[in-house]
Formats: sequence, structure tokens, C-alpha cells
Amino acid sequence: MVQIDSPSATKGEGGRYTLSSGTLAAVVLAVCLAQMALSVPALINGLIQQDLAPTSAQLTWITDAFMLPVAALGLGFGVFGDLFGRKRLLVGGAALIVVGSALAVLVPGAGTSSDTRVTWLILAQLLNGIGAAAVFPTSLAMVAAGTHTTATRARGVAVWAAALSVGGFLGPLLAGVAGKIELGWAGNANWRWAFVGVLVIAALSVVLSLALAQNSASPQGRSIDWRGQITAALGLFALLYAVIQGPEDGWGSPQIVIAFLVAAVLLVLFVLAESRVAAPLLLLSAFRNRAFALNSVVTLIGMFAFLMIMYATSIRLTIIQGFSPLQSSVAYLFFGGIGFVLLPLTAKLLERYNPRWVLCGSLILIGGSGLWFAGVPTSERALAAIVGPLILAGVGSGLAFAAISAAAVNSLPNHLAGMASGVTSTFRDLGFALGPAIAGAVALSRAADEIAGKLAGDPELRNAYEAFQASAAQAPAEQRPQLEAAVHAVESGPLGANSVPATITTPDGQVVPFNPLKDVAFDALSSSYSLAYVLGGVAALVAAALTLAGGRGRVDEAHLDDDPHTLVS
Repeated sequence: MVQIDSPSATKGEGGRYTLSSGTLAAVVLAVCLAQMALSVPALINGLIQQDLAPTSAQLTWITDAFMLPVAALGLGFGVFGDLFGRKRLLVGGAALIVVGSALAVLVPGAGTSSDTRVTWLILAQLLNGIGAAAVFPTSLAMVAAGTHTTATRARGVAVWAAALSVGGFLGPLLAGVAGKIELGWAGNANWRWAFVGVLVIAALSVVLSLALAQNSASPQGRSIDWRGQITAALGLFALLYAVIQGPEDGWGSPQIVIAFLVAAVLLVLFVLAESRVAAPLLLLSAFRNRAFALNSVVTLIGMFAFLMIMYATSIRLTIIQGFSPLQSSVAYLFFGGIGFVLLPLTAKLLERYNPRWVLCGSLILIGGSGLWFAGVPTSERALAAIVGPLILAGVGSGLAFAAISAAAVNSLPNHLAGMASGVTSTFRDLGFALGPAIAGAVALSRAADEIAGKLAGDPELRNAYEAFQASAAQAPAEQRPQLEAAVHAVESGPLGANSVPATITTPDGQVVPFNPLKDVAFDALSSSYSLAYVLGGVAALVAAALTLAGGRGRVDEAHLDDDPHTLVS
């Protein structure tokens, strides 16, 4: 039984509470906000690289500090919403994003050490991620709990997914505009304006949810599973730590091997805990439902593939090719904007066909986009060269977000809506977290090996690099800080080596050689991130094949009442 206790709640036929327009508006803004907070860093990676000078691993952590709590806490927040009311989590999640964004805006200036500034931003991203972790499963559960027919649920889920897509292009657009604002922060430090925008929208979400959202809960048979939450969160952290730090610390280093072992042990303990507790965080018996189990696996692989492609595109445009955030945001209009345009079609497809067929087609499009991207050389700097794969990825992701969610909530009874949405959010967001982490690990490891190979095999290049490293010590005192920063950036890894120009112009107008590794790093990153595109494309096609293998029949009839207008609750 779904409990709804807000004065704004509305009742449908037979006394069932239905999703009100006010609640839907609050859900749409909250989901859009959470996705904007997720996608903003992708377009300001270049500015952050130049302003904070993070290492390659630190730059990946800035993205995955957001994704870690989203993946690790999604199940827990699904239960919290069932127990204590979903409106509270919708409001609380947006409020945390206000705090996290404010912290990002307040990252110290150039007078503070690079490591301190990067750590500050990572902490801000962690808070934003916790807020988003509350919003994603809670908002989907509110839609599922308030819709009681196949048609209304299809429309509700399609609107929810469209809000996700809209946030996916509004975030980068906000970041692009922020990069052009000259007030308040000078030079590359103006990336902070992107977080000012997120802060304002988060505050509006808090107000709208308090004013319009109806509260709902499904506390029957649910309780807080602390052992499951702790083992899952720590296990996922250990896994991501190993994947992100592996290229920098060495895959065979003791800390990385130990992190992988700890992750494996904790995730096994999580499964054991869930099999023994009376009210588990994750209802393992739900995976006996073939449709639900298959959808969870496909969600993980498919969203891993999409985020790998999306992350590789952000690195390609902002860091490798050096596009401004505003120029790069045009690409994200395709990634996210197409999903909004497709909203009416998406709702019709989900209402008429089994969502698994829609999901299969969408994953084929995403896979095709990754393979197409891989074939476009980074030396081709015109955005028109990647419009084709951007359209494929945009159509595919817009359909996939809705189809994944619809397949999950349709495959289990209505009173498990919170758990179903929590599991779906967790698997989706785990894929989102692993996508950038593995893309970065694979591409940066390969690029670093290529650069090292070039240095080892080219004495002239090696001598030029050694001279560059020694240049700061030999420079006049007033020039030394800038040269030390440039040397530090190049030494930090392939991304840093690509960010420092090959030549500089002296005060008297002469162009002189500067960073000898610029062109080498550009070529190495180009080939390495092409490999990431291929891996993302193949993963999406594997997910499509799994969907096709398991996608028989139409709607999951076992979960419908004899009355075709209702869903089991």
C-alpha cells in the first residue's frame, strides 16, 4: 500500500492516489537539477585543468566523486524514501546540492596549493553526488507510486527520462556560458560560475518541492539495512579507487591490489548480508524475476557504455582539441536535447511496445555512435565531423533512459516501486561511475605508455624534455612560478602534457619552442580515447544483444491485474 499524506495529494479511481501535476513539476525540476550537477564538470574539465593543475587521476576523481555516492547510496535512499517519505528526500537532496555547489564556488584561489584546491572541489562534488543520489531513485519512485495504468506510467516515466535528458544538455550549456563570464574570477577560474548556476536552480528546486510535491511512502516490510549499505558503499569505493588510481600508482602496486581484494571481499559480504537480513536493502529474490534481473545487467552495461562515450567526447573536445566550454556545449545539445524532442514518441513507444524492444534499439544506436566516433580523427576539428555520431548517441540515450526505467518499474509490483527504482538507479549510476573511470584508466595508461615509448626511442625529444624540466630553475625569479606550473602540468600525465602549448611568444614577438611533449601527447591521447570509443560501442552492442536474447513477449502480464487499467500494488 502506498501512503500519501500531503494536502496536495490527488485521488484517482477506486480511491488510489495519483501523481499530481504539482508533484510531477517538482520531480521534473529535481531530476533536471541532479543531471545538470552531474554533467556540468564535463564541459569545464579544460578550465579546471588549467586553473587547478590536477593530475590525470585527480581530474577523474572530480567527476567520479559525484558518481560514487550516486552509485553507492541509491539503494539506501530508495529505502529511506519508502520509510520516511519521498518528499523529504526530494527536498533534502536538492538542499545538499545547494551546499555542495556553494563549496565549489568557494574553492580557494591561486595562493593555495593545487592539492588543497583539488581536494576542496572533490569534497564539493561528493556532497553534490549525495544530493543527486537522493533525488534520482526518489523521483522515479514518486512517478511509479502515483501511476496505476500502463499508459499513465509510460507517460510519467517518459517525462522523467526527458527531464534527465534536458538536464544533460542544460548542464553543459550552463558551463559553456559560465566560461564566457568575465566578472568575479579572472581567466580560467571562471568555471565557478557554472556552480553558481547549479546553486540557484537547486534552491528553486527546494522551494518548488516544498510548495507543490505530495509526499508518499511504502513502509510495509522495509527497514534500514545498515550492514548492506556500509558494505556496498565501501566496496564500490574500493573498486573505483583501484580503477582510477591504477594508471598513476601502477596496476601491480600493493595499494591497488589490496583495493581490488577489499572491493571483492566487501561486495561478497554485501550479498551475504542481503541474503540473511529480514528487510534487505536489495531484495535478492527480485532477481528471480528474469525480466528484472536482465534489465539490471543491461542497465549496468548500457549506461557504462554511454558514459564512456560521453566522457571520451568531453575529454576530446575540451582538453585534447581545446574547444571552449561554450563551443563544446553544442555537442551536448545533441546528447541531451534530442531526448526532450523525442518525448511524445518515447511515451507512445513505451505504451505500445514492450520497453525491452525499445531498449534494444536504443542500445544499438549508442553502440553505433561509439564506433563512428572512433573513426573520426581528432585532427578533424570541425564539430560538423561528429554531428552524425552525436545524433545517434542523443536518440539512443533519450530512448534508453526511459526504456530502462519503464522496464524496471513494470517488472515488479507497485509496492516495490522504491526498491525497483533504487536498484535501477544504482545499476545505472554504477555504470555512469565506471564509464569515466575505465575510460580514463584505459586511455591514460595507453597514452602514458606511448609517450614513454617516444621518449625512450627518440634521444632528441628526450634531451628537449630534460631541458624543459630544467628551465624553471634557470629562469629569472619573476618568471619561475609560471614555468614551474607548466613543468608540473606536463609531468602530471598525458592530459597535463597536452594542456601546455608547444610554443610561446616572447615579449619581443618571437615564437620559441616551449613544451616538447605537446604534439606527442596530442597524438597519444587521440589514439587512446579512440580505443575508449570502441570499448563503449562494443559494450552497448553487447547490452543490446542481451536485451534481444531475453526480450520475448509484450508487457510483463504477470504483473498486471485482470483490470487492464491497473498495475499491481
